[in-house]
Amino acid sequence: MRTTAGNAELALLLEVAGTPKPGNVDRRRDLPGLRFEHFLAGAVGAGEGLRDAAAGAPVGEAFERAVRGMADQEGGNTQFGALLLLVPLVRAASEDALSADGTTAVVEATTVEDAAAFYRAFEHCEVFVDDPPEDAPKLDVRRGSEAIPDLERRGLTLLDVMRLSEAEDDVAREWTHGFERSFRTAERIAESEGPLSKRGAQAFLDLLAERPDTLVAKKHGERVAEEAMQRARRARDNADPDAVEALAEAFVEEGINPGTTADIVAAGLFVALERGVEP
Repeated sequence: MRTTAGNAELALLLEVAGTPKPGNVDRRRDLPGLRFEHFLAGAVGAGEGLRDAAAGAPVGEAFERAVRGMADQEGGNTQFGALLLLVPLVRAASEDALSADGTTAVVEATTVEDAAAFYRAFEHCEVFVDDPPEDAPKLDVRRGSEAIPDLERRGLTLLDVMRLSEAEDDVAREWTHGFERSFRTAERIAESEGPLSKRGAQAFLDLLAERPDTLVAKKHGERVAEEAMQRARRARDNADPDAVEALAEAFVEEGINPGTTADIVAAGLFVALERGVEP
């Protein structure tokens, strides 16, 4: 029988195995310098931190440990955002509270120490991020541990840090809105049929067709993110697998990588597994 942490690790593996996922690494396509095998190694490496979360470790501590293990492969950052969603979900599941209210309670209980561990996690791999808020330049996550005195001085918890980014980052927005897209994705996966990796790929396309990916917006601008959403919607509505495959190839060629969408799919897969959906 799989443990809660085992389901989180499996969710990471199922997410990357799903294909086609426009613009993302999957079992059929790699990105420059970032291969399918890096994601497999990252998922396995994150296991210790996920097990810590399931055992009741502080969210920040478990997240930093998961990121450190994830980054122990040549590809660098493979699942940073997914782990930021999975760690509180795993913690909630371990407390028999895997719901919007239960996960919200977990993130509302985070502390300044959790925020400090989150900042240290950026020292383990390179993560693409926006510039910090204009009124808080010293809170730039790219400063890593150097920013911790400013966190402590302002008394910011990890949830407070997520609130600073929720308008531009949909992973942070999950933290501040009850993980609503993660739970909705889990429901879609549970209601669909077929191999779980295929269900995950379909959920990816559905999510991308509904809302612009915030990682794409950060890297390429809001117009490109909006156009990527429209292209995903057309491919989905055509109900033509060849159209989705063609879009996946085009996004890879254009460097359009909807990574935030993939993070939410991983979270949804975990919730579905915990609720009894079996591969």
